Amino acid sequence: MSERPDGGTGGAGVRQDGTAPLLEVEGLRTWIHGGNSVVRAVDSVTLELVRGETLALLGESGCGKSMTALSIMRLLPDAAEVVGGSVRLDGEDLLDLPEHAMRAVRGARIGMIFQEPMLSLNPVMRVGLQVEEALHRHRRMSGTAARARALELLQAVGIPDAVRRLDEYPFQLSGGMRQRVMIALALACDPELLVGDEPTTALDVTIQAQVLDLLRDLQRSRGMAMLLITHDLGVVARTAQRVAVMYAGEIVEVAGVDTFLRGPAHPYSRKLFDSLPERGSRDAPLAVIRGSVPALDGRFDGCRFAERCDHAFEPCRTSLPPLVDLADGQRVRCHLHAASGRPSAAGALDPPSQAVPAAAGAASSVAPAVGPFGPATTPATERTPAAPAAPLLVVRDLQVHFPLRGGLLRRPRGAVRAVDGVSLELAPGRTLALVGESGCGKTTVGKSLLRLVEPTGGCVEFEGRDLRGLGRSLLRPLRARMQIVFQDPYASLNPRIRVGDALDEGMRSLRPEWNAAERRRRIERLLEQVGLPAEAGNRFPHQFSGGQRQRVAIARALSVEPRLVVCDEPTSALDVSVQAQILNLLRSLQQQMGLAYLFITHNLGVVDVVADEIAVMYLGRIVERGPVRTVLDAPAHPYTRALLSAVPRLDRDDAPAEARIAGDPPSPIDPPAGCHFRQRCPLALSACAQQYPAPVALPDGRVVACHLHGPGAGTHLAAGPADRR
Repeated sequence: MSERPDGGTGGAGVRQDGTAPLLEVEGLRTWIHGGNSVVRAVDSVTLELVRGETLALLGESGCGKSMTALSIMRLLPDAAEVVGGSVRLDGEDLLDLPEHAMRAVRGARIGMIFQEPMLSLNPVMRVGLQVEEALHRHRRMSGTAARARALELLQAVGIPDAVRRLDEYPFQLSGGMRQRVMIALALACDPELLVGDEPTTALDVTIQAQVLDLLRDLQRSRGMAMLLITHDLGVVARTAQRVAVMYAGEIVEVAGVDTFLRGPAHPYSRKLFDSLPERGSRDAPLAVIRGSVPALDGRFDGCRFAERCDHAFEPCRTSLPPLVDLADGQRVRCHLHAASGRPSAAGALDPPSQAVPAAAGAASSVAPAVGPFGPATTPATERTPAAPAAPLLVVRDLQVHFPLRGGLLRRPRGAVRAVDGVSLELAPGRTLALVGESGCGKTTVGKSLLRLVEPTGGCVEFEGRDLRGLGRSLLRPLRARMQIVFQDPYASLNPRIRVGDALDEGMRSLRPEWNAAERRRRIERLLEQVGLPAEAGNRFPHQFSGGQRQRVAIARALSVEPRLVVCDEPTSALDVSVQAQILNLLRSLQQQMGLAYLFITHNLGVVDVVADEIAVMYLGRIVERGPVRTVLDAPAHPYTRALLSAVPRLDRDDAPAEARIAGDPPSPIDPPAGCHFRQRCPLALSACAQQYPAPVALPDGRVVACHLHGPGAGTHLAAGPADRR
């Protein structure tokens, strides 16, 4: 590829390896018109893909990744338009096609998996009919033939009991199954190119592993090209052959995935690596990228990353950086690598260090970014372990069952056993992580502890008082000492109330002894504590970024000075850089205020950074709990081991097949007899089908509910670390 006058990466026609690209995007420019300004969302982007190849498009939210995909598909919103460049599919420029011809391309030659399947599937149309509709539109199939093909597609994407699922609606499917239906729709007509826009972001690690394996297998069998949009470096390592890093509307780095993982060259790419919650970072704040992606409503005189870059020097602010060729086909848009712009500081020209060990058995964590940029990690500060203290929260045999009613008289016909006998303890200043797949009951546990959902049975003691026996008037004073941070801050904040008023509302309700002047002082201090400017109190939720809204949600939870905070997936939808900011904030506030956190998540990398203890939940019950390092380094329960093996890693091969699990958890309405995990467990014994295993205390401080560790059981589970990184 050659440098183009408009700043793209050039390269139409045959590649250096002799292969002709299937997709060629050259100088693509997409603008969004809004009032008196124009947002240059995609600015001179050039990409290419050959058949059978996966290109990962990586970057933060707001960098233009999804807008690039929508431009290729010509699915732009009304306010957006492509103002320049070309998009050629097998030599044909899609931008020159009339709309009726483009409709024949979408679905037939290019398939797309959208980020949120529930928003993309028709909620009032059966799943089978939606697949059949695509077949009828592009393949003129109908009737029995279309239904048979729809069934074949659902079976190909691994949906269990596909015959029954054909006649179900999207809301009757789990998140993983809905995503697989989206994949079936995208693949229905054997497309040459598949575009996946964050196809696994909201999925559990086990379902994510299944979806990624499925996409990779289907790609091999069909020889299709795949453009994968993501901000997850683990997904990139697992699926892609090449990676393109996008920042503020332009491509800043392109490389083969192995080259990229060994040594990302652009300062922005380095920062993305440093923000990952890796092992060893428990004793130091995570590296963060200060600031945010710049507004794209004007032209840039210099590097777009200069204001956030730790290594920017004069040329970065005054001239546009060139695209520089490095070794092994790596290209980077950066003055630090340009011969004419290199700084003269000692060591500035050192080659990049390996971000991921190249040799098997090498150190497992991502190395600090050095070389042209110097050290990029924050100096270590030891975490002071909390002194032993009486538990703040004690949970014994907690149950939450939701009755199912039917018939004319709405009589009970069963129950959803969302939580079915959970026992936990949490001390002040400590963090307990509650992990497991979606639907296992984690969020229900968190809400039931606060009496946002009424428990069916068991005991919940907070500060020595049983919450289940308290009426509303007695419970209200305790609300100030236990708060929750919800997963979606935008949904939990009133869009019509300014942030300052939202904080004041909670204090007026739960801290009536504070007067107006004191509340104002506390609001200003809270906003400062969570890293927001004082004027943020006068803004509405929609005027903040996702990470800033989560900071507002944290400030609201802390506004009444709680002792216990339930954090329900507070970072699941955030970029790695914003995630690092939120995790640093939570850890800092815990040290300052002695907070106890119940941290609900399915991100095991986050658990390793924030938690002191971990409880692994499966189908309403705890299957393993203990010190976080002990559990994660050598999991005792097969389910815990399966969760760890499913996490995409930067520096290892795929986990062995026997360590992975397939399918979805069984229904909590009718759980299997015996151990609930036995139908998915590769190590199940005959005893597993007969009775649920009793909890067993292990010598290392763990408690595990598994027949493999019961009295007289042999060592059936392979010993040693779980090859976590």
